[in-house]
Amino acid sequence: MNHQPASILSFTFLAFAVVMSTSAKAVGNDRCDEDSTPFISFVEYQSLDLTQDPPVPLTIKAKLSLPPLVSKRARCYVPRRRVPAVVIMHGSNGVDFRGDFYARGLNARGIATLDIDMWEARGVSGIENRPSLPLFNYPDAFAALAYLTARPEIHPDRIGALGFSWGGVITVAAAEELYATQFGGGLEFAAHVANYPVCYAFNNPDLATSVSIAQNLEPPLVPATAGVQWVNLTGAPVLIQTGTEDDYDNGAENCFSLIDDLVDPEDAEVVEVVAYEGAVHAWDRLQVPVTVPDSFADEGSVFVTGLVPLVRIIPDVAQANESRRKVVNFFRKNL
Repeated sequence: MNHQPASILSFTFLAFAVVMSTSAKAVGNDRCDEDSTPFISFVEYQSLDLTQDPPVPLTIKAKLSLPPLVSKRARCYVPRRRVPAVVIMHGSNGVDFRGDFYARGLNARGIATLDIDMWEARGVSGIENRPSLPLFNYPDAFAALAYLTARPEIHPDRIGALGFSWGGVITVAAAEELYATQFGGGLEFAAHVANYPVCYAFNNPDLATSVSIAQNLEPPLVPATAGVQWVNLTGAPVLIQTGTEDDYDNGAENCFSLIDDLVDPEDAEVVEVVAYEGAVHAWDRLQVPVTVPDSFADEGSVFVTGLVPLVRIIPDVAQANESRRKVVNFFRKNL
């Protein structure tokens, strides 16, 4: 049975009771050796499974890393209270190197991180059985925001979002007023960074129609109901990073064009797009190169050709370090 995403937009997402369950003892700094190691714990919070009608609760697992602060009185490191934080959202293949890579940089600058696993609770293994649209993961992002808002160590007004590819789409969408209102329960992210977020998908009626046909959805989706409207922003700053050789967008122009779609000229002033010359998709995934098929690649050409295009994922150490530097500086400035 197909579940029509359009029906979701009549449903205002109220954050569930924030439930924290540490499944492992916090690690790091046990000897008070002042080594700047973050305090790490593995936690759970409640989201919603929108593929069910009505939506049902879903338990999301995550890694929480709290930056340490030296206590002169105790002469050891203790968790700092009310620090800024960033929710980290993975790509189609799930949690990988990138979450830790950026978390280390953020933690070292006094910013907590919550690296969430959107796949484990859904039994997803990767591209082959991920949700049909990123829209189905929007509750995970806003429920993570609610979870962090309730933590005594976190400043509730200084929480950002960072996403890669699939997670990048969610991060971009979270800056759209429509989805922040629909899923945020009154909460909004204070800043957004999206790395290579498949920009061509936003405000694309042809793609929405093609997905509708492929999934036998009636009535057909439009960008708003497909989760890819981007015309009215919350006002929080947005940084989009992409590569000039990205195989989803076939370059960087689609990301720059997003600015032109914004209704309010003031919204354009809070959006920055950075293009890395020669970088392909996921250049900051510092693992062995891979080539993977994905129906959303090549600007959705599969809906015309019937052939699933391939995506090159090739690490670039220098540009990965540069993009992490930009991300850390962006959040330090805006959180």
